[in-house]
Amino acid sequence: MRLEGKTAIVTGGASGFGEGIVRKFLAEGAEVMIADLNGEKAAALAEELGCYACAVDVSDWGSVQGMALAADKTFGVADILVNNAGVTHLPQAMEDVTEEDFDRVIAVNCKSIYLMARALVPGMKERGSGAILNMASTAGVSPRPKLNWYNASKGWVNTATRTMAVELAPEGIRVNALNPVAGETPLLKSFMGEDTPEMRAKFLSTIPIGRFSTPEDMGNAACYLCSDEAGMVTGVCMEVDGGRCI
Repeated sequence: MRLEGKTAIVTGGASGFGEGIVRKFLAEGAEVMIADLNGEKAAALAEELGCYACAVDVSDWGSVQGMALAADKTFGVADILVNNAGVTHLPQAMEDVTEEDFDRVIAVNCKSIYLMARALVPGMKERGSGAILNMASTAGVSPRPKLNWYNASKGWVNTATRTMAVELAPEGIRVNALNPVAGETPLLKSFMGEDTPEMRAKFLSTIPIGRFSTPEDMGNAACYLCSDEAGMVTGVCMEVDGGRCI
């Protein structure tokens, strides 16, 4: 019960790594709001798990404001914010990525963190406490070819995490990030381009532990970084990657 008495918002929490984080937070005693673009899926999971749900487009300011208002009415200013929502583009040469795909990657992976900060940081400052966790990627630490602009967006997340941490520390707000390797999530096929045994073997050959990251791995790491046990930890971009970035 390391998160007993805490409240949390998890974006992109209806599937993949986000769902793993939601399940772990609930098991550790937190009240959780699943904030996801897929409102129906979020509502179904919330009903199953006994928590809250809110449909949100994290790249749209009006939608984020609506989510923040819903959270405030539900349990007040969240103690924990997990910026997990993310997208990628298909593997291809950097000059072949469409402007539409580029804009979408930057809006969902980067702009969303800014918008969530605008919506929730003032309340955390007023209270004098908070924990923010951003979902980056090993792609932002050790980039793979042909995931160019996705790599860049996740490098941005790591830098944003550190700059948020140093600015918000005096306000009692900690900010950290997770850098997972590819995992069994809805994005896996997009990362690989095609989901075949050969492509999976190629990806796995770059991970010393020999397996993909799991939602449970992310939930465990997120729970530590967002708990009071990590009270002296801020600005850390933790690699949960089976040794890929060594």
